[in-house]
Amino acid sequence: MIKPKKKKGLKRRFMHLILFLIGLGIVCFGLSLGVLVWMESHPGPVTHQTDAVIVLGAQVYADGSLSPQLELRMEAALSSYRANPRPIICCGAQGANEPEAEGDAMRRWLIQQGVPSHHALSETQSFDTIQNLKNAIQMLPADAETVTVVTSDYHLPRAMRLAQDQGLSAEGLGSPCKPEYWVKNHFREVLAWGKYVLHRVGIIR
Repeated sequence: MIKPKKKKGLKRRFMHLILFLIGLGIVCFGLSLGVLVWMESHPGPVTHQTDAVIVLGAQVYADGSLSPQLELRMEAALSSYRANPRPIICCGAQGANEPEAEGDAMRRWLIQQGVPSHHALSETQSFDTIQNLKNAIQMLPADAETVTVVTSDYHLPRAMRLAQDQGLSAEGLGSPCKPEYWVKNHFREVLAWGKYVLHRVGIIR
């Protein structure tokens, strides 16, 4: 009779531990989401008086059109360009379901809006934000000292931190997130921040 009680007690303690960890995870996620929302609502000043613009890529549809989220990024970049014409580097490789590299589709969109071809540049080898920035740095004009990084508002805080890690002197310009994508994009971004922190402390590579 004693052994079953011990087993039952161990099982109960194990379940309490699992519930505690789940609760702790929910609290940590909620706090992280709150910090993310605060950061994206305080992006810092945007002067547009930089030497170049770097636009981070997003999905291109099978028909070659830009996804709504990417088009919003491009509209923000175009607005910055019109305030101060300078090179715009469009970043993004070709995904599995995309007809061409994101960078090329973004560049074509800019040219259609009247941006001179010599100011619309495409970087087509990067598959994530770090690669976007590293490859774009190699394409900056030799005399470029500052850049404007353009991406969606929820992604901007992490993009700016990664730009800082790469030694860029940058200001950030965020485009709005469409309401129907808010939950999904913020959920993924909180997880991406967790991965970034784990990488910084050396737990993962």
